[in-house]
Amino acid sequence: MTVLCGDALELRPSEPHDVPGLAAIRATPEVRARWRGGPDFDAEVTEELADPDTHCLTIYQHDRIIGMIQWYAEEEPDYRHAGIDLFLDPAVHGRGLGTDAVRTLARHLVRDAGFHRLVIDPAADNAAAIRCYAKVGFRPVGIMRQYERGADGSWHDGLLMDLVAEELT
Repeated sequence: MTVLCGDALELRPSEPHDVPGLAAIRATPEVRARWRGGPDFDAEVTEELADPDTHCLTIYQHDRIIGMIQWYAEEEPDYRHAGIDLFLDPAVHGRGLGTDAVRTLARHLVRDAGFHRLVIDPAADNAAAIRCYAKVGFRPVGIMRQYERGADGSWHDGLLMDLVAEELT
């Protein structure tokens, strides 16, 4: 995959030299609270980059790592779609960069990879993420009850959102 250019950022295939910067972002309290995982952030990110079923892209702004966006594909022909997940450095929250990253990847997945449907599944209480995804064209499908376990060990609801190609803004 080549570099994907958004309005204010670039999505580059993640490489081992990105791990320290990505792990530092994952270790921030804001990201850690929302992103599953253990205490070894370098190992987690390295493992994700090595997963053959996940395509990881490092989000850069002005040659500075500000997050990661990843996608996976369901290739069964009758159910073919792609799913997206991401995290951003809290220092850049509220600037439209999440929307830019999601829109940039969504355009690639629809136009270049031929997916007709994309899904994303923020925590049901993550209003900022839900607004971000809605700006790209994702729509709520429904609540997935007790969908993921939080850092406190309790189960939390998720919101399934999807976007069909014609709705991409």
